[in-house]
Amino acid sequence: MTRLLHLSDLHFGLQRQALVEPLVDRINAAGADLVVVTGDLTHRGRSAQFAQAAAFLRRIESPLLAVPGNHDIPLYKLAERMLRPWRRWRKAIAENLEPVGQVGNLRVQGLNSVDPMAWQRGMVTPGQLARVVAGLDPACINVVALHHPMQQQPQVDKALMQGAKPALAGLEAEGAHLILTGHLHRWSIGAFQGGRGRPVLQVQAGTALCARPDDRQNEFAVLDFAGPDLLVARHVAPMDEPGFRPPQHLRFTRRGGLWRPA
Repeated sequence: MTRLLHLSDLHFGLQRQALVEPLVDRINAAGADLVVVTGDLTHRGRSAQFAQAAAFLRRIESPLLAVPGNHDIPLYKLAERMLRPWRRWRKAIAENLEPVGQVGNLRVQGLNSVDPMAWQRGMVTPGQLARVVAGLDPACINVVALHHPMQQQPQVDKALMQGAKPALAGLEAEGAHLILTGHLHRWSIGAFQGGRGRPVLQVQAGTALCARPDDRQNEFAVLDFAGPDLLVARHVAPMDEPGFRPPQHLRFTRRGGLWRPA
């Protein structure tokens, strides 16, 4: 079995401070083989917020892979956003914006979907898709981690990322198995599978720490891979409760190349 822990949208600068310690404790208690953070470590991309985020990440005991979100670049400082959008990220978090990690037969490729020219929407370019496709390993469970979702449910009022449809089609055709995203502050898994399943299972994380009342809860997920089977434990902390509830469990299995609820 290989264990991956997925969290997103920490939003340091607008974090739920009382949940920081319980979150660190839960992450480290999970004993994940790899922790993946899909962006928005900060709320406004400021140096002090990056310092908080970096201090939080240093407390995680498992190997870690993180990609940027749109909140991790300047919003109002247009010149800096155009010319040096990643300066603070590279100084505080990591030089590599699209890291790759592998544990056992689980291979995770990071993809930077942030577009400085369109702060919220996001973008995947043909060059990025080609790089990820070239890195897919047929002997592995191939996971792609990015901030912006590649599909959205009808009730979502944000614009879909530019290039999302061809990127998703390419990843499905070339053998990716799982896509991890954030951005929407809404949990979703298997929403786009349909009756016959799909070769790619999309996991959209809620927010791990953002204190915005409209989000109503914070959460993260632990994914256990064992052969073709996937057990997902969703850890939820409602805003009106002091910490995390016992995890909710969901199971998926991959048969004939397609994912289905087990």
